[in-house]
Amino acid sequence: MTIQEGFRRILDIGRPLSVKKLFPNSQALLVSGKVIDRAMTAKGRAMTIAANGRSNFVIRGALQAAQRADAAIIVEIARSETNYCPTTFYNIARQVDAVCNELGITIPVAIHADHYGIKKVEDIPFAKMEIPSMFDAGITSIAIDASHMPDDQNLLANLELNQFIPAWAGLETEVGEIKGNEGLSTVDDASFLIKGLDAHDISVDWIALNNGSVHGLEASGQGIQVQLTSEIHRALEPYGVSGAQHGTSGNSSERLREIATLTRTTKANVATSLQMVSWGVEVNDYGNAILDGQGNLQKVRGEGVSEETWAKMLVFAESKGWRGGNFKNLNLPMDNLLHAQSRDIRQRMCRRVEDFVYNILVNVFNAQGTAAIAKEIIAAKASADMGRKAERKENPADWTKEKIVERAKTLNVNAGPAGNFED
Repeated sequence: MTIQEGFRRILDIGRPLSVKKLFPNSQALLVSGKVIDRAMTAKGRAMTIAANGRSNFVIRGALQAAQRADAAIIVEIARSETNYCPTTFYNIARQVDAVCNELGITIPVAIHADHYGIKKVEDIPFAKMEIPSMFDAGITSIAIDASHMPDDQNLLANLELNQFIPAWAGLETEVGEIKGNEGLSTVDDASFLIKGLDAHDISVDWIALNNGSVHGLEASGQGIQVQLTSEIHRALEPYGVSGAQHGTSGNSSERLREIATLTRTTKANVATSLQMVSWGVEVNDYGNAILDGQGNLQKVRGEGVSEETWAKMLVFAESKGWRGGNFKNLNLPMDNLLHAQSRDIRQRMCRRVEDFVYNILVNVFNAQGTAAIAKEIIAAKASADMGRKAERKENPADWTKEKIVERAKTLNVNAGPAGNFED
């Protein structure tokens, strides 16, 4: 069998049916998030980037980097990001598919709906309608984020919505309300969520913890708690769940290497850094923008957007009162202007993202070579559905709605203060 014949076979058996229906003539290997997780686990001490595709430039650059590194990756968009970015749950798969076909990208890519937020019980009916539509649009993985609600309601919301998520799809759940170094997750509340889902025959691929992560542009604070993360992951190991690390900005490459090496993390979200890199903003090893003495972003001349475009972006941001992390709001109103730039400018925006992501994949996350591993896993399974990573451990009779509510009252949790943690 030739390499081309082998790839065609992987395309045929590895793409979920919904992806095949949406892109019947495609050569893009869009796969379940489960495939990506299995590839990282198989390599060991490896995690891959979940690149937040806030713009087409970020998507292109991340895919080019992954192809260059032979790394399986995830391209995602969070629910809150669809409010200020041109990328949505309904066009992200189309963008990834188009770029893969245009550039000859052959690495496996999962399309992830991140932070699908459920803030209150009243949000559930709409979610029941929307989630199937998202999978119709090419989503292959989802994070149900009901972590803003009490532990029992978080678990019950996950249980109620699971029937609307395809069994083959990648599944992430969240605990502790992702909000920086306040209200850190515990073994108790993380185990409660995973055990309750397991009892109802729901096998989770990733759990996102509040382990000190902070979203957006943050240069201070203690950062991600590796020891806490490792402790929780060890407790959950019998259930086959991996870690999803949010808020990687604000943590050095060395800290991120420790996460890949010392925990069961296989997915690491990178968002704001990629946006800034594509624009040409100067960033440090932590992925944070380097500010001048007045707290302003600094652009590298000759990198990212043109100087003329950057000036227009600054004027627009000033008119809206946007500074620092709020520059994310420029993504949507500036999208047409960014695409109107000359080809060489657009290409250098993507190339800067590519170089940044390649370094992360190869020198920090240890993800190189995982694309080949993922393809081998698909071939061995001969299916787009990877199935469970572990057999059910919990007795459903111990996890009825009434018992869930009672169990939640006994948990050792650190709720922490309230706040706005949308990003």
